[in-house]
Amino acid sequence: MKQLLMIPDLRELATSVQLAKRWSLGFEFNDFFSPAVLDNGAAREDILRAYSAVQLPSLRTMHGAFFDVIPCSLDHGIREVSALRIDQSIAAARAIAAGAVVFHTNYNPQLNTPAYIDLWLRENAAFWSGVLQRNPDISIYLENMFDTSPTLLEQLSQELSRCPNYGVCLDYAHASLSPTPCAVWAERLGRFVRHIHLNDNDLKSDLHLAWGDGKIDRSEFYRCYERYLQGASVLLEVSTLARAERSLAVLEADGFHCPSAEA
Repeated sequence: MKQLLMIPDLRELATSVQLAKRWSLGFEFNDFFSPAVLDNGAAREDILRAYSAVQLPSLRTMHGAFFDVIPCSLDHGIREVSALRIDQSIAAARAIAAGAVVFHTNYNPQLNTPAYIDLWLRENAAFWSGVLQRNPDISIYLENMFDTSPTLLEQLSQELSRCPNYGVCLDYAHASLSPTPCAVWAERLGRFVRHIHLNDNDLKSDLHLAWGDGKIDRSEFYRCYERYLQGASVLLEVSTLARAERSLAVLEADGFHCPSAEA
């Protein structure tokens, strides 16, 4: 059975829970990546209290901090803040019993000299290896963001995959905006991919549309999943519950997710 997740809406929590139950979905929490929440203990407790009042799905992941998080920066102050945000994100994941946290690579493709690339690979490998080893109870997924090809994430993953709690989060929509075909992303990274972010767009901007409302080739995604990505969980990373429901209807019509048949 495929593992699908949705983003719960804290403002419509009861509806989110009902939708998850109806479609056999997990939750990926997007409530904790903001610095305003990470630095505010009362705000975090309020969020945790709201979620503790309902029956949450057993499958839970979380999106970690990503604003200006650059652990390989040459500026040691930025490194320290980046490390703090990552540690805070992992602590929040434990508090809500999420089994995995997603972080962005935040690679800047405009900085593409060999010296920068070597620095990026070396420093990220050292940093994330430490994070993974210190937190063996939490899976860490690195997501392609501005990356124009899978090359660097593949090279980094070859090093980090020595840790059993490491995986790649393949953002299929981000890949669709790159000059590299999505099938190449799936083939090159497939052995490392444990989680997928899925939504649609116009092939120009990252719009987080409902699956089927944009121009991404759905059939190609299904082929890539079956060939390279089987076993990876899939988050419907869309901005509203209505878009999540539309996405689920399309996935069911396409035969990708049929919870009643898979139960």
